[in-house]
Amino acid sequence: MALTGRAALLAALGSLPVGIWEPSWTGILAVNAPLAVACACDFALAAPVRHLGLTRSGDTSVRLGDTADVTLTLTNPSRRPLRARLRDAWPPSSWQPGTETTASRHSLTVPPGERRRITTRLRPTRRGDRQADRITIRSYGPLGLFARQGTHKAPWTVRVLPPFTSRKHLPSKLARLRELDGRTSVLTRGEGTEFDSLREYVPGDDTRSIDWRATARRTTVAVRTWRPERDRHILMVLDTGRTSAGRVGDAPRLDASMDAALLLAALASRAGDRVDLLAYDRKVRALVQGRTAGDVLPALVNAMATLEPELVETDARGLAATALRTSPRRSLIVLLTTLDAAPIEEGLLPVLSQLTQRHTVLVASVADPHITDMAKARGDVDAVYEAAAAAQAQSERHRTAEQLRRHGVTVVDATPDDLAPALADAYLALKSAGRL
Repeated sequence: MALTGRAALLAALGSLPVGIWEPSWTGILAVNAPLAVACACDFALAAPVRHLGLTRSGDTSVRLGDTADVTLTLTNPSRRPLRARLRDAWPPSSWQPGTETTASRHSLTVPPGERRRITTRLRPTRRGDRQADRITIRSYGPLGLFARQGTHKAPWTVRVLPPFTSRKHLPSKLARLRELDGRTSVLTRGEGTEFDSLREYVPGDDTRSIDWRATARRTTVAVRTWRPERDRHILMVLDTGRTSAGRVGDAPRLDASMDAALLLAALASRAGDRVDLLAYDRKVRALVQGRTAGDVLPALVNAMATLEPELVETDARGLAATALRTSPRRSLIVLLTTLDAAPIEEGLLPVLSQLTQRHTVLVASVADPHITDMAKARGDVDAVYEAAAAAQAQSERHRTAEQLRRHGVTVVDATPDDLAPALADAYLALKSAGRL
């Protein structure tokens, strides 16, 4: 089989007769001169990399777990063809582990004066902004013996958004909302809600719903039907202090809280309520206010994308004061925080009356499913000790929740998978009871 290119040249150079001779400059030059000339020619024929044109286009945002395509357009302004290997560097969290080498390296050939496009596919593993690093290009000569190498900058940012996995629960919650809103055949009476219409009494209706004046004008008993009040205000407060950094399963507590907040925001905006967001620990980390129903969810997702837990103790007094300034009128304040005894008893409880005096307060917390599994463990001494420790932890959480309930606070304590639907159900229950 015939050899071509670099293999043929090296084979030819390797077959030069050397014989048995004493080392001398003349002999060394006689053997190495053809190789040196070939390398020099190869280097000279390699396209320069300094003046290459590089521009980017493509996706600027992606949900965590999905893929984003970023296109790099490379222009070769020289008179020589570009034969290159290119590395498009991004932060390590831009790819799944072990896939960076194949995803970021590309081979391409660009004729003189032309351009080519290459696409780098990202699959980020963390939320936040991922910024493109340098682009390294190695330009080879026709024989592949020598190469020119250089680096370029082509800035680009891809924002990795929360995945919103609880979105799958939205259809069932909207169906329940339509029942409350009287748009289906099921009519539900809500105490303190807006009057909707009159209908004929059927056995089982609450007698307090009977409209005696309308009944006097009819031959049948008439009852009022109600619909939940609209245009209520909801302030979701994300505690981004140190307790939100604790990992439950594969993600921090903060991520589960954000997912629950997104489902609540989607549901409440469909119900005609206004939704704001405050993220706070010792200062405001994010604030979303005054968005319309169509804009609120994209605004919340964008604001949550860059949030990270801060390893500081949350300032409960500052949080309460900021929440009161953000919601001067009566609102539902949904505080997504921990139910650990110390932060609640020393931080939240002393300032809770400031919130409950003016607002309806709901506290939602992420429970660790591993604690539940530990509490069921049996079989040996270690398992019994684990069960006892888990039972004590659960007892402390229940006691803390009861303390909050005695102050008129609604408490939702659920595992990461169950927190979002449980919070949505609590919102619907409050709306049905006319407490918003």
